[in-house]
Amino acid sequence: MSVTTVKDRASISSDYFELRPLQPTLGAELLGIDLQKPLSDGARDAIKAAILKYRVVFFRDQHLDADQHEVFASRFGPLYAHPGSRRPHNHTKAIHQIAAADFAARADERKALQAADPDQLWDGYHADTSWRLVPTWGAVLRAVDLPPVGGDTIWVDANAAYEGLSETVKARLEGLHVTHDYRDALNRAGFDYPIVAHPIVRTHRETGQRILWVNFTQKPTIIGLDRSESRELLEIILRQYKKPELQVRFTWRPGSIAFWDNRGAVHYAVRNYGDYPRVLERILIADEPQWADL
Repeated sequence: MSVTTVKDRASISSDYFELRPLQPTLGAELLGIDLQKPLSDGARDAIKAAILKYRVVFFRDQHLDADQHEVFASRFGPLYAHPGSRRPHNHTKAIHQIAAADFAARADERKALQAADPDQLWDGYHADTSWRLVPTWGAVLRAVDLPPVGGDTIWVDANAAYEGLSETVKARLEGLHVTHDYRDALNRAGFDYPIVAHPIVRTHRETGQRILWVNFTQKPTIIGLDRSESRELLEIILRQYKKPELQVRFTWRPGSIAFWDNRGAVHYAVRNYGDYPRVLERILIADEPQWADL
């Protein structure tokens, strides 16, 4: 299928679901729709319109299996097989399991990184696949095994984060690019990819909005600045992301699904559930089809 564009996308129609906003510009629950059933073109386009407006939408009581998860996600574009999904326990090439064991391994990596280079230790606000030349546009994350309490996920309105900057800072960021270094994880997965740079302030392809877009889990570095000025600007961006008025926080329950626009939001996984083997499964949706293999 072709990617829905801003020119021809549907309005958020009440014919398919009830929409309940959680914050003024960020986060909405879509109620009264059964994702186990085939999704009509109208319902698909209404969901896409809701995502473009609210950055992330949530579904409750959707007890999908892996195949149904993949069928639903594939209605919104070609699926992208993340290198981390190429593990024996994953059901298909498209599904990437987000497990507590992975968080524990990354915690050990963070400790090693802090010892080697304290300036590269950041709170983990990020967008997915920012290491790619063309990152994925969407992500569908499904609850599989949840702790009794804890393990929320936070999303940030990256357009509001940009608009909230002072005009002086906006001017300083204009034209700057940031690199994200994911080589260690890629190499462990037997995958190689060069470091690429993205504009810190991106223009959203479908909405035209200005987006403040940095991945703080992948050693961000601003090109062309000395280390201290790069760090100063990155700290300003991180402070924007951490403002509660720019966030929505989602508490997972069995049957929960989150679907977000990876170009318009960044997110943060709250790791406060001890040793519980929490598992979520994610499917990524590629952006422009002509770039699907980059």
